[in-house]
Amino acid sequence: MNIFEALEQLLSQQGIPFRTHVPMAPYTSFRIGGEVALLVEPTDEDQLVKAVCLVRESGLPSLLLGRGSNVLLPDEPMNAVIIRTAEMDTTVTVDGTTLHASAGAALIEIARAAQRAGLGGLEFAYGIPGSLGGALCMNAGAYGGEMSDVVHSVRVYDADKNEIYTLSAEQMTFSYRHSLLLSSPHLIALGAELALHRDDPEAIEARMRDYMSRRRDKQPLEYPSAGSVFKRPEGAFAGALIEQSGLKGCRIGGAMVSPKHAGFIVNVGGATAADVLALIQHIKDTVERDHGVLLETEIQFPTALWAR
Repeated sequence: MNIFEALEQLLSQQGIPFRTHVPMAPYTSFRIGGEVALLVEPTDEDQLVKAVCLVRESGLPSLLLGRGSNVLLPDEPMNAVIIRTAEMDTTVTVDGTTLHASAGAALIEIARAAQRAGLGGLEFAYGIPGSLGGALCMNAGAYGGEMSDVVHSVRVYDADKNEIYTLSAEQMTFSYRHSLLLSSPHLIALGAELALHRDDPEAIEARMRDYMSRRRDKQPLEYPSAGSVFKRPEGAFAGALIEQSGLKGCRIGGAMVSPKHAGFIVNVGGATAADVLALIQHIKDTVERDHGVLLETEIQFPTALWAR
């Protein structure tokens, strides 16, 4: 029995769903990704914790994946384990002006729940793809708001200590597109408390509709992508610099700089990870040459999978 078979047996004993040899492209917003040897899909918090423990004990390279909205996976087969949280229970509850949500819940659904409860402050998140867990890791934001504005506390599983505890917003050390979770992969978000404020549900809905309308007008939602490719450089906007360098519509293979918004790379059909990486490098080289600015990617490239 090899190490994968042993892990599969342990997962079966715990009743944790898994599949083998799964193409990952359908599970990323880029629609890019090779076949992973083992895809584990826990359905609740208890299964997630058990799965993380078992995978860590196996020593196999692994990735915790939410809804795959800000990630680029390799084209090649991945001799690894991916734990995907999108099939988990997505409970959202409200207590006064505090909203409690599990990490697997989609941001768009959390924003809708807040609106129905007459709670404002989360409108910026309406339309941001991905799960709460991913948003906490990246301190996701849009239209002048970000997760750090609304997070009161985060429940985490510490895989190193095998403990579950709560981190305050201050302990999360949020910064631009970063949090403690991103730099501490042993800490796994299980859920969060969001501190919101009372507001008129119709006014909240109007703001949400406005943000969604702006997204449709300015972002290439008609194509698969991973959202904004680059972080905002100091004193400038990545999309504007890319556009000024004449790169709108620039294409390598199936990957193209969006003619609608130069900050996006879109999959116009059959794009590979290699296409995207080559286009990213071309953009970085061109912008540095033209503007003296070295762009930093916002998209995540999971080291455990790319290093193999």
